[in-house]
Amino acid sequence: MNNLLWAIVALLAAYLIGSVSFAMVSSRLFRLQDPRTFGSGNPGATNMLRTGNRKAALFTLLGDAFKGWLAVALAIYLAPIAGFTDSTIALVAIAVFLGHIYSCFLNFKGGKGVATAVGVLFALQPWLAVATIATWLIIAVFFRYSSLAALVAAVFAPFYYFLGGQLAWPFSLPWFLAICFLTVVLLIKHKKNIANLMAGTESKIGQKKKS
Repeated sequence: MNNLLWAIVALLAAYLIGSVSFAMVSSRLFRLQDPRTFGSGNPGATNMLRTGNRKAALFTLLGDAFKGWLAVALAIYLAPIAGFTDSTIALVAIAVFLGHIYSCFLNFKGGKGVATAVGVLFALQPWLAVATIATWLIIAVFFRYSSLAALVAAVFAPFYYFLGGQLAWPFSLPWFLAICFLTVVLLIKHKKNIANLMAGTESKIGQKKKS
């Protein structure tokens, strides 16, 4: 199998991995209501937390992050064998992320991609993920808005990678562009949350969604 075919297989596999919704798996595992039918209607960890079942929310969070890490980590591991370049790995990162947002198992709908994006960052550069999570935690603890924390962390992630690439780790332009892409899409997916934050109607962590 030549390098192009390997790359195509990797992208398809990454998309399918990303399409697995752990919110849906969690709802069935813990016998909870379909997350698309309550709260924000978003199949993600924050909405699962609205069920009051923290184990279900944690399972969703870790599962969605794990699939992002798995797809990219496998691509990096197989790079010497399959001839993957940094550009291929960057596309794999985008593919697993888009799989979560536009899941083929959920009629091409899905979550907002925050946890999956964090998993991708862990695979690309663990310290980048740690810095991004720390940013999320700081904002979440002080302001109690998951969406605001996600937005701030997403915006800072490319800057962290660029700065780290100058000081601590090798800089890859394709990886940097992939991280920027994830940031832009996350901002777009949180458009409604941004409007709610500005209007003062956004729900805080652990609260039921405001009407």
